[in-house]
Amino acid sequence: MNIGLYFGSFNPVHTGHLIIASHVVNQTDIQQVWLVVSPQNPFKNAAGLLNEYDRLHLVNLAIDDETRIRASDVEFKLPRPSYTIDTLTYLREKYPQHHFSIIMGSDGFQNLPKWKNADLLIKEYPFIIYKRPGFDITETWNTNLQILDAPMLDISATLIRNNIREGKSVRYLVPDKVREEIERNNYYR
Repeated sequence: MNIGLYFGSFNPVHTGHLIIASHVVNQTDIQQVWLVVSPQNPFKNAAGLLNEYDRLHLVNLAIDDETRIRASDVEFKLPRPSYTIDTLTYLREKYPQHHFSIIMGSDGFQNLPKWKNADLLIKEYPFIIYKRPGFDITETWNTNLQILDAPMLDISATLIRNNIREGKSVRYLVPDKVREEIERNNYYR
């Protein structure tokens, strides 16, 4: 099976993430997208990060009964911080029947040379890049690359967390079940 790995903090998961995941399974040969919840991103500050199990639960609520998108906690079992190459090495050993691709925005793709073992990632794995405004793809580093014009929503997890802190609504920015769970547990207050 062709699996697209969409890595992120998902702090919290929002409609923009789900639109991209859905677009990838609809417009490419990817049969399933795994939303890989990263316990700790080496490029991000861990402060303000909701507990990884709570974030995973929110992702599961968001995808509900969608069979082509699933949540993955694979990085919870691996050393921290999480490095993509380590996760892919583990997944390739555990699921030799699957072919893995990396899904990311053009903003993150620009930082690819800074990643741990970037040369190995480039050599071994295909990339599916969705364009983000203001982040043109000017260098491909000879990657196996597919570029998508995915529908973009200019929303971010930071905006959502700030709205919650300020007592503003996040309705329509996150799925209703996610919003209800955030409100019930007073997350991000």
